[in-house]
Amino acid sequence: MAEKKMGNQTVKFETCPYVIGSAAVVGQKEGEGPLCSWFDVILDDDMFGEKTWEKAESKMLKEAMLTALRKSGKEKQDIDLVLSGDLLNQLMSSSFMARDLHLPFLGLYGACSTMTESLLLAAMLTDGGFAHNIIVGASSHYCTAERQFRMPVEHGNQRPPSAQWTATAAGAMVVSEKEPDLSKIGHVDEKQKIFTPCNIRVDCGTIGKVIDAGVKDANQMGSAMAPAAVDTILNHLQDTGRAIDDYDLILTGDLGYIGKDIAADLLVDAGLDKKTVKQKYDDCGTMLYYRKEQDVHGGGSGCGCSASVFSGNIIRRMQRGELHKVLLVSTGAMLSTISPFQGESIPGIAHGVVLETC
Repeated sequence: MAEKKMGNQTVKFETCPYVIGSAAVVGQKEGEGPLCSWFDVILDDDMFGEKTWEKAESKMLKEAMLTALRKSGKEKQDIDLVLSGDLLNQLMSSSFMARDLHLPFLGLYGACSTMTESLLLAAMLTDGGFAHNIIVGASSHYCTAERQFRMPVEHGNQRPPSAQWTATAAGAMVVSEKEPDLSKIGHVDEKQKIFTPCNIRVDCGTIGKVIDAGVKDANQMGSAMAPAAVDTILNHLQDTGRAIDDYDLILTGDLGYIGKDIAADLLVDAGLDKKTVKQKYDDCGTMLYYRKEQDVHGGGSGCGCSASVFSGNIIRRMQRGELHKVLLVSTGAMLSTISPFQGESIPGIAHGVVLETC
């Protein structure tokens, strides 16, 4: 068996599992943003027909899971495992979703890095022969996150310019050991052009470390998470012996405008070419909304931010052959509802996964 460990933090997948289906479900605000045409479902009402925001989020995640499953061509009985997480206490959204799907379930918490964490673990389990088909996903909701981590939205407190907007969104993918048969499949994009999609494989993944920059302001999440993203990117490049030019896109998850600028500066300070970083690097939190028109202050965040952008926009662009090799580095702020009251800072973590067309 070939060596699967690369360097200190990276694993190489021998069989390179396939992403055979993906779906993104977003709220009304996200559906008014620049990526609106890439999402599978856009809600007319963020309550999604439910009585609470929390139930609405769980329903969004379930819808994303079922849509990804339908698009994969698999049946429910083909799925061995569900990997998912969210921001709510005891993973409420994911747990209730798993209750309804009635499939084997492993709940994950990586804060906003959960989508990449679930995708990385799914590839490891599939590559190791422990599962044949796995659904992965993550979700967040602006109102549930505000209720839990800050103040109820009914309070109407003023948010500082640096505060980020938790995305009301969910994303899901189906990871499989077997290559899908796409020879007779035609997909229609938002411009109604027929195309035959490329197969997408998970090449490798880099497991992040918890990095603490000492930030204590919960309205500076991008600043808190940026060092973790940079640490994972630099370790990934060192472990794999690759350069930033080897990728069409390096995408962080939830840093927003402030965090993205900090991460770009830190990458340049570490020796990467400034022009190349500007060309290759982007952040899901800056892609999801119109900055001025939608008044999201510091940009997007939340588990659903990178989950929806990657499961919607990026995967479909890869299927169409516009992108061939992408490094997704979702970032998470590892605070709890009580840690700030204990004088703790906000540690960050970031996991990286490489997907490529074949």
